[in-house]
Amino acid sequence: MPNRLAGETSPYLLQHAENPVDWYPWGPEALERAKREEKPVFLSIGYSACHWCHVMEHESFEDAQIAKLMNEHFVCVKVDREERPDLDQIYMNAVQLMTGRGGWPMSVFLTPELKPFFGGTYWPPSSRMGMPGFDQVLAAVADAWQNRRGQAVEQAQSLTDHLAAIAAGPAATGELNRALVDRGASAVMRSFDHVHGGFGGAPKFPHPMDLRLLAHEWFRDRDPQTLHVITHTLDKMAAGGIYDHLGGGFHRYSTDERWLVPHFEKMLYDNALLVPCYLDAYLITGDDGYARVARETCDYVLREMTDPAGGFYSTQDADSEGVEGKFFVWTPEEIENILTADAAAAFCYVYDVKPGGNFEGKSILNRPRPLDECAIVLERDVNELERELADGRALLLAEREKRVHPGLDDKVLVAWNGLMIDALAQAAGVLEEPRYLETARRAAEFLLTDLRREDGGLLHTWRGGEARLDAYLDDYACLANALVSLYEATFDERFVSEAASLADALLERFVDPMRGGFYYTASDHEALITRQKDMQDNAVPSGNAMAALALVRLGKLTGKHAYLEAAEGTMRATAPLIEQAPRAASQMLLALDMVLGPTPEIVILGDPAEKDTAEVLRALANHYIADRVVACRSPGAGTGGPLDPLFEGKALTGDPPAVFVCENFACQAPVCGRADGIAAVEALAGPPSTKS
Repeated sequence: MPNRLAGETSPYLLQHAENPVDWYPWGPEALERAKREEKPVFLSIGYSACHWCHVMEHESFEDAQIAKLMNEHFVCVKVDREERPDLDQIYMNAVQLMTGRGGWPMSVFLTPELKPFFGGTYWPPSSRMGMPGFDQVLAAVADAWQNRRGQAVEQAQSLTDHLAAIAAGPAATGELNRALVDRGASAVMRSFDHVHGGFGGAPKFPHPMDLRLLAHEWFRDRDPQTLHVITHTLDKMAAGGIYDHLGGGFHRYSTDERWLVPHFEKMLYDNALLVPCYLDAYLITGDDGYARVARETCDYVLREMTDPAGGFYSTQDADSEGVEGKFFVWTPEEIENILTADAAAAFCYVYDVKPGGNFEGKSILNRPRPLDECAIVLERDVNELERELADGRALLLAEREKRVHPGLDDKVLVAWNGLMIDALAQAAGVLEEPRYLETARRAAEFLLTDLRREDGGLLHTWRGGEARLDAYLDDYACLANALVSLYEATFDERFVSEAASLADALLERFVDPMRGGFYYTASDHEALITRQKDMQDNAVPSGNAMAALALVRLGKLTGKHAYLEAAEGTMRATAPLIEQAPRAASQMLLALDMVLGPTPEIVILGDPAEKDTAEVLRALANHYIADRVVACRSPGAGTGGPLDPLFEGKALTGDPPAVFVCENFACQAPVCGRADGIAAVEALAGPPSTKS
């Protein structure tokens, strides 16, 4: 018989709906039962693409004897960390305090008042390899609760007090200066892997916020070594197995230092964050290879991760048919059955497909040698070889589509969708691809319409026509930032108005007026044991950093000082973290870089649909300018909206367009006409660079 999870919308929770465990979703029914029966809560947190979450389910949660122990002694609650990141943050901090490490599946035992007293991550069903068995853990915790409850309650209170102290953080007294940004960039540079690219050793993650911080630093000093770190890392990732050479898009991370063997899950947010990195590198260097990777990644999202209603799905699993990576790997024989003999031989050489493989007897596609070297060995013209490989990739992709696909977590999350809308809006301009802009606009319209409360507040998640759960800080912040990018791609001022409305909600419902920055949950959110602040970047930028960035951009566009003051307060609250661990705050350093400037406000009077104005806007999209905001409006087209102060007093005095370059609302004399407008853009971008 299905358990109580059968009525949920989360694919992760539904995966556990047939377990013999008497699972509850997080909610009043479970929590009231724990208090009524004076039973501890066993809280299990994971997500649908988590490999070890699947393992623990099959080994333990499907085991009748273990389920009997769980049901007898505990109220068992299962949570999707992507639906409830507020719970995940609190109890992950608790597990890290108890064990010194964290991860998923996360397993925490709570008092009926929801205070943690014991926890860990994955446990095997019985003792092995020096690890206690989950059966032993359950028995020991049940015994402690029955016979030493006072100690458990005392430990839970101590942990909760510590969590509250961590959540409060230091007061917002940090000084904001350029040295903070420079030290952050230096910390990234010091961790660079000079051989394989990227930062640190295995497992190796992409670190897109670090890469974008270095691009900003390069824009300031034009240091070729900084550019080398960026391009070498992007080159190695794009050539490695972490990149899907057939379907486009990036896997979660590499299990080795060479980017060869990925953890095969694909997350929406990784791809959303990496697209702008490749766009930056393309604009800086002019290398079409970076544009190709950005385009293929966007195409993957449009093809496989977009719901017909308009939103973007969350995750593709690592496993298919119960085997990690099976969908993505190849043998020489499989390729020889699809391509001609000569084409198969060339493809296998370029993409490292060989007998015995490079991963569990099969081969992960990767490109260990540059294409020009391959062309020499194969005695082929490099352009002809590239065309042949492109044809081969298309045939192999079509064949791969016939395989059993990895599982899909098709819920829509506002924050991650905001990151993808931002990426597509940028890609549309740089790559001149209207499909990306239309997809981004449609996704934004969907979120603004279908994921709203009756009072206008955002909801966090949507699946199958049902939106639920109040939104969090990063939902508001990422969507507000995306709407600013969408405005700068379309000049539809409604998007600025919507972004300002979200920013106002941040200031009303999330702000910490005493210590600066923003809480992760709104003032009317469900009361938990602490109210957290999301200050550190993880796989995604911190909620506070995204809020700061969105507020700075909006402040520069609208002239509303309350936005800029709130952003600077958030940065001051983060300054102690930046001093201690700058690589945990790269996204905040990007926002700070925009505050410190120079950050030109580029104001254009002209019709975006008219040829000369469109060419000036095209020039803006074709040049890398680290920090800027852009506004464009037809002359005399005041709307009564938040951008009116920016356009106030600006008139067309010559041929359109008129280009005003301003900073802090102090403007230089305008330049008029296409040629002078393009020259003004080129002056802001500075001297061109070649790949170093």
